[in-house]
Amino acid sequence: MTAAQALSFAVIGGAVVAFASGRFRYDVVALVALVIGVLTRDVPYSQAFTGFTSDVVVIIASALVIGAAVARSGVVELIVTPVLPWLTTIQRQVPALAGATALLSMLTKNVGALAILMPTAIRLGRERNSSVSALLMPMAFMSLLGGLVTLAGTSTNIIVSQVRQETLGKPFQFFDFAPVGLGLTAVGLLVVSVAWRLLPRDRTGKEPLSEVAAQTSYATEATVPAGWPVALATVAALGLAQDGVALAAVVGTDGVRHEPDDDLPLTTGTVLVLEADDAALDRLFARVPLAGARAARPVETESTHEELRSIETVVQPESLLIGQSAARTALQDRYGVKLLGVGRSGTRIVDRLRDIRFRAGDVLILQAGERALPDILRELSLLPLAERTVKLGSRRQRFGPAAILAIAIILIALKIVPVAPAFFAAAVAMVVVGSLSMREAYGALEPEVLILIGALTPLSEAVWHTGGTDLIAHALAAALVGVTPMLVLGALMLASMACAPFLHNAPTVLVLGPISVAVARALHLSPDPLLMAVATGAGCDFLTPIGHQCNTLVMGPGGYRFGDYWRLGLPLSLIVVVLGVPLIAWFWPLTG
Repeated sequence: MTAAQALSFAVIGGAVVAFASGRFRYDVVALVALVIGVLTRDVPYSQAFTGFTSDVVVIIASALVIGAAVARSGVVELIVTPVLPWLTTIQRQVPALAGATALLSMLTKNVGALAILMPTAIRLGRERNSSVSALLMPMAFMSLLGGLVTLAGTSTNIIVSQVRQETLGKPFQFFDFAPVGLGLTAVGLLVVSVAWRLLPRDRTGKEPLSEVAAQTSYATEATVPAGWPVALATVAALGLAQDGVALAAVVGTDGVRHEPDDDLPLTTGTVLVLEADDAALDRLFARVPLAGARAARPVETESTHEELRSIETVVQPESLLIGQSAARTALQDRYGVKLLGVGRSGTRIVDRLRDIRFRAGDVLILQAGERALPDILRELSLLPLAERTVKLGSRRQRFGPAAILAIAIILIALKIVPVAPAFFAAAVAMVVVGSLSMREAYGALEPEVLILIGALTPLSEAVWHTGGTDLIAHALAAALVGVTPMLVLGALMLASMACAPFLHNAPTVLVLGPISVAVARALHLSPDPLLMAVATGAGCDFLTPIGHQCNTLVMGPGGYRFGDYWRLGLPLSLIVVVLGVPLIAWFWPLTG
């Protein structure tokens, strides 16, 4: 072993020990390891930041933005809503939601797909004859399996494709993973549809602070626009209860306020005073073509490119607004701020937004230009609450994001455009057409994951270039001499599956990917099936909540404990190994 190899092993080994200890953040460990690698010259200065500009980081970041735009569009809800009445029992809910998660994970990054469908699952799970803890883990596991089908579905596929590019001169194509991934996904869905009974059903999940804040009930208004559908001729036809929205009052075109009545006709210009939390109101506006408060006269900004912000504020006792209404204070004309909703504890609001007289302690949802907001809040003595995304009837582009994603996938499938530029262009297009604001696009990124991959990539390349991977490969090859190729394939899959819970799935592939290529060369095997085995094993961490973001994402809402994951994860892991090894060998021959 040379000094350079020893140094590379020491840096990577130290990072592995820190990862496995669980005492430090993954991204901090990766950055510290990169700094040490640069200072010790293990990583050349010119190569220190190449990981952050790699296709892997670009594809993952773009996929996260695309997933957020698709989620924001509501197109998934539009597809799911018609089948919700059929999902009356948990026996139907588990396969339907797990299958939908797997399908969506094939089109965009699996963690984004899971995040899109989790709110629907949580709502269903809190109803009678269901369970949040029985729904979320099967969905998380199926997101991992569904992500195996395409290149962009999971980070492990993207990284192993990059390893193939660097070691063999050609990356995997977008659908190269499909034959194996589809087989494992189909069998996995059958397993979770039955084995969910192994999970606890009585757990109460922890709600994040942002979700608790989002449950505040607000009064807002909606107007019946021109061209109103005949099928929605009365209040009853709106089906407000299915979204959890209450109707406080109806104001006719003559300005007369009516008590809520299912038989009241809805004509152009009728105003509905609605009450619900932000998410419920957002679902209603996504489903029914009502014009929300945002659709009225737009807010003026200092410059055309200034972003509009919607924030929650509390009226303080010394505020100028107390006892006044938005109309009397000319809130939008004088201050350049639009009132979108009002929350008031213990009192039902039946007035239109412009007529509500403000009280100390009222929670107001305001929209204004980003630059003007600080001065407005100071002048009106309004206290901003913890920052979160407030949707409340904001405009959605229903089918735009799905169409852009479909075009990108078609271009990739036809090999007209490579994956990285196609996904990057799709993410940019979604921001340009207004599917997401730049602030929302930045919020969709997972900086911890991007930094982890960007920092570890040059370190893993250093191990490769110093000959360290060849050294390990020859040791493994010597141990595996005389072993059948199928067992070699299984050993690498088990190794990556065992490492993923402790190293995270991305570092596992970065370390074991080059080693698998070197092992293949030493044993005179084809490297492609061994790379596939590493990607599959690292992408299938079903035993712990820490090896993959999807498992971590459901831990709190599902009320899971660390030891709950193996109940469903162990049989699923065994099936992946038993079925995955022959599937890989069938579609990717080990010899020849």
